[in-house]
Amino acid sequence: MKNIKKGKEEIIYLLSKVLEKYKSETGIQIIQNTNRKNYEPLAILLSDISKELPNKSEEWGNEKYAQDLSPKTKDYPYRKYDITGGQIKDALNGIVSNPRPFLVDACYVYLFGMGRKRFTENPVDDKLIAQTNVNEKNTIGGSEEDSLGLKNQLSRSKNRNKKKSILIIFGIILLISISFYTFYLHSESKKLSAEWSILKKDMNILPYQPTKNEIDSLSGVWICYTGSPQARVSDPNRFHKIVPNILSVEYKNGYFLFNRYGASFDHVGYMQFESPGIVSIHSRVKNNADVTESPRHSLMNIFDDSQYLTAISSSWNFDVGNKNKIIGIREVYQKLGSGGNLKEVINEVENASCQCKIIRWKKENGEIKSYYLKNEILDSLKLPEMQSLIDEKSILLMKPQQGIILSNDTLSQN
Repeated sequence: MKNIKKGKEEIIYLLSKVLEKYKSETGIQIIQNTNRKNYEPLAILLSDISKELPNKSEEWGNEKYAQDLSPKTKDYPYRKYDITGGQIKDALNGIVSNPRPFLVDACYVYLFGMGRKRFTENPVDDKLIAQTNVNEKNTIGGSEEDSLGLKNQLSRSKNRNKKKSILIIFGIILLISISFYTFYLHSESKKLSAEWSILKKDMNILPYQPTKNEIDSLSGVWICYTGSPQARVSDPNRFHKIVPNILSVEYKNGYFLFNRYGASFDHVGYMQFESPGIVSIHSRVKNNADVTESPRHSLMNIFDDSQYLTAISSSWNFDVGNKNKIIGIREVYQKLGSGGNLKEVINEVENASCQCKIIRWKKENGEIKSYYLKNEILDSLKLPEMQSLIDEKSILLMKPQQGIILSNDTLSQN
């Protein structure tokens, strides 16, 4: 069994190869700097492998890992063997002398389809083999043992020369094959890169790289008020009804991902800066099917001077069945803060008492704040500046119709 490199030298080589393979497979270049967020896509990919290490030691040949018997959550990055972008950044920069074993095993599985333990039994990458210095001293005397030893040595030398010749021929053939394969991969990589460049241009994907100030301004926890219930014809009491939503926005390699919790259903989506300060917001209803349900698109100026930022949206009234109609609407965003994590409260006494969806925000300092999401009357907010932004005048129907959007005038006629 050959000795394999360990520690800093091993993990730097492994992660460098992982970066190369990731770029080849996805066409995405991981920017290697001090920003740990840049490494998160790779960390998530490796974490999807490392979480399976306790279950697949026989199949992959990795070290045995204890099961996580009481996980707090099944989502990244809170599982026992999850890998963070910061860990990858530090290991690549040579800061880590003793990398986490599950990070090492995850790299081996991703690159070679096997864990480190099995790799040591049959190494398939010579650059991971540790170099050893062996001083051989041969002495030839006049005894029969020395003579016999000399004959055996000459015989072995001839056999080695034959094997060496065969290996050289095999090596030449292998080198030619690798050259052709490398040329093919290079051609395919260039083709994929060209296709990705065309797609980015045609679809206007990531047209502008946001500044640090813009990234910090958009990342975090937000509350968004929308007046879509005012256009919901199935609700006779829809006048001035609004609903708050809670969003968690995270930066990811040039764009932003978000989860949006509403009173009745949730949204998922992404945001991107189109130009300085101008943000596009794309979302869809979160569901278990592989379909896009009720897609919507908004535009917002992140650097508006008001504490309430307005977004103009192509949205829906989110009514039942074929009554779900496209509408134009103004929504009001307010940033609550940064950091921490959101969690929905389920099956607690508090749910029954409020008859609404409850979202808890656990801040980085340990403080917990709860938000109660339900349809409510606009006037109950007692925020005059915001009330004027999302009243019935802020809603535009796709086809003008009387009586759908209620107002004081229409109410007084009834």
